[in-house]
Amino acid sequence: MDAASGSSRLDCYNLANPARDDARSGRPAREENRLGRSRPEHELDAAAESWPGKPGRAAPAHIQLAEELAERIESGELAVGTLLPSERELSRRVSVDRSTVRRAIDRLVARGLVTRQQGRGTFVARPRVRHSTTVLRSHFDELVGQGLIPVSRILARGELYASRSLALILGLRVGEPVYRLERLRIANADPVTISTSFFPARLVPGLLELDLEHSSLYRLMEVHFGARPVRATQSLEPVAAGPREAGLLGVAAGSPLLLVRRTSWDALGRAVEHSRDLHRGDRAEFVGELRSQAVSPGGQAT
Repeated sequence: MDAASGSSRLDCYNLANPARDDARSGRPAREENRLGRSRPEHELDAAAESWPGKPGRAAPAHIQLAEELAERIESGELAVGTLLPSERELSRRVSVDRSTVRRAIDRLVARGLVTRQQGRGTFVARPRVRHSTTVLRSHFDELVGQGLIPVSRILARGELYASRSLALILGLRVGEPVYRLERLRIANADPVTISTSFFPARLVPGLLELDLEHSSLYRLMEVHFGARPVRATQSLEPVAAGPREAGLLGVAAGSPLLLVRRTSWDALGRAVEHSRDLHRGDRAEFVGELRSQAVSPGGQAT
């Protein structure tokens, strides 16, 4: 919910005196942690042991506060668009100084869980789009798999002749016809990626005439041309948004973007696509599984 339409306010912590309340009710007295949330003593001990650092020592207050807020955001208790209290108000509620609150919020900003808006406050951010680095999927299928509504807006499409570098990447002759497709990828009405793709025209004739705004590109390549990508190599590189990219993605010029270059091959071993995707740094997350290389008894990698 947006602030202009009456954002829900965070009311996280029980600021009452739990010891006094327990005395009135006849319940055993409980201790209260730094954040004002009362818990039984044995739970406090267990929580302290779970934090990194010296045995039996609780985590610093700013980490406790950040983790408490993160838990509520990730569970959905604090919805997207929720306006957090000001630093002054949070510090009053949890009885810590403002610098502690500021450090906690900084951690949430770095994790992409909240965003600061100049003159408005700090809001729960939209979740990042997760991209796998170990499973090859189309952007369309990745968004659908996360419950997001994908739409592509075509920025440019046409036919050109392969340059020397593009011919080398796609295994073509210099000057051979290539399709170029540039799209703005949108997730739940938010622009998240600018995608530029190149295809050998002889392998996917007529591709640019298909519905490329509401369909999975890989599915179209499979159904119409038998050329669905099944293997790819890719690289990731941080870059800064130029004026055009910033305008399309709705970010400030100079904002961090992630450039992903990918070359894909079909089941016949043909290079069928080379793409260059610019992802918003605050909305993209790349996740992959890594395994250690097996080592033989003699110390040689196998």
